[in-house]
Amino acid sequence: METLSRRKFVRLCTAASVGVSAAPLLMAKDKTPRNKFTLFTKQLEALSYDRLAEAVAEMGFDGIEGTIRPGGHVTPERVPDDLPKFVEALKKRGLELTIMASGINNAKDPLNVQQLRVAAKLGVKRYRMKYFMYDLKKPVAKQLDEIRPALKDLVALNRELGLQAIYQNHSGRDYVGAPLWDLVELFKTHDPKHLAIAFDVGHATLEGTHTHVLQGNLVRPHLGSIYVKSFRREGNKIEWCGLSQGVVEGQWVRALVEADVTVPVNMHEEYIDHRDPKLVPEHLKAMRKDMATLKEWLGWV
Repeated sequence: METLSRRKFVRLCTAASVGVSAAPLLMAKDKTPRNKFTLFTKQLEALSYDRLAEAVAEMGFDGIEGTIRPGGHVTPERVPDDLPKFVEALKKRGLELTIMASGINNAKDPLNVQQLRVAAKLGVKRYRMKYFMYDLKKPVAKQLDEIRPALKDLVALNRELGLQAIYQNHSGRDYVGAPLWDLVELFKTHDPKHLAIAFDVGHATLEGTHTHVLQGNLVRPHLGSIYVKSFRREGNKIEWCGLSQGVVEGQWVRALVEADVTVPVNMHEEYIDHRDPKLVPEHLKAMRKDMATLKEWLGWV
C-alpha cells in the first residue's frame, strides 16, 4: 500500500506540474477539508491576543502559527506568564496554537526547555525550529555531522514532552534545508512524530525551479506541515506575492496536500511589510484573498 501511495503521489504531482488536472482523483468524498487550516500571524503582531484571535476566527482558520520567539508576539522570557493568555484567547474563539514559531534548536538551553515544557502543558503539539546556518568556508558534510547531536538531544526532549519539532526549508545559499536533501539526510534516523519538515512550497519552488515535485516526494515520509506562499520573477529579482499572482502551481499544492492529509496546511502572506502596524488592514485583506485562492486550489469551496 505504501508503494502504491508513493507512485500515485508522483503521478499526481507530475500531472499537476504539466497542467493536467488531477482534481477528479483528489476530491474528498464529502468535499470537506481534511487538514488543519492555519495562518502564520507574524504580520498581526501589532494586535492584542483577543483581537488577533477574533480576526483569524472571522476568516475561518482552524488555528495559527504564532510567533513565540525573540521579537515575536510572545517573547521567550515571557512564555510562562503570557503564553497561557495567548492560548486562552485563541480557545475562546475556537482556535488553537497549531504551530509555535520558535527560536529553539538547542535542547540544552534552559530557556528553550522552559518554553517547551510550558507549551506542552498548554496542549501545544508542534513548534517550528530555529534555522541552522552553513559556514560556506567549511565543508558542508562535516557541518551536518556537527548538527546531528543537537537534533538527537532535541528529539529526546520532544519524545518526553509529546512534541513535534518541524523545520522549514528556506531559500538561500547558507540555509541548512534550502536544498532539502540535507534535511532528509539529517532526519532519516528520527521518528517524524518528534522531528519533521515544514515543507514550504514557495521556497521549494524558488530553489528547485524544475525539481520541486521531486523534492515534495523526497520529503513526504518526514512531513510535519505544508507551508503555502508564492512569488513571481521580475527580471533577475524575486518578489513574494499573492497566491493568484505567482508561479507556485495550485494543482501541485493540491496533489501534495491530498497525498498526506494529516498535516496542517499553513498559509503565509509575506509580501506586505510586517513591521508597520498601520498596514494590518492591508494584511487582513491580502490574507482573505489568498485564503480564497488556496481553498479554490484545494477544492475546499
